[in-house]
Amino acid sequence: MKVLVDTHVFLWLGIQQKSISSNALHTLNQASVRYMSIASVWEMQIKLSLGKLPLAVPLPRFIEEICQQNSTHILPITPDHIYRLADLPPIHGDPFDRMLIAQAQHEGLTLVTADEKIMKYAVQTAW
Repeated sequence: MKVLVDTHVFLWLGIQQKSISSNALHTLNQASVRYMSIASVWEMQIKLSLGKLPLAVPLPRFIEEICQQNSTHILPITPDHIYRLADLPPIHGDPFDRMLIAQAQHEGLTLVTADEKIMKYAVQTAW
């Protein structure tokens, strides 16, 4: 199984792993490949710039360390991911979450998330 971690799950992997459900941790541990979307990097940089994401280290270092510690790869955004957005119903208004859904659908990934709105989409989730 290949997984895509939602932004908050990636942050929790680095900051407060106890916030991740036991089922989600099991899914992460069983995954053959773990991805984090480049959209999550973008989202974290915006939140950091707005003062909504306090980190003890610079963002590039934080991401590199968490990716290394958790064998996580960064998934780029492709044109096919962008085109897939047109097929998504307007359940979720967050553009970053919508991109994660599109990527997970297109790539056949399980999206590890606690976001209940995401779970309403036709996408495999784990929490």
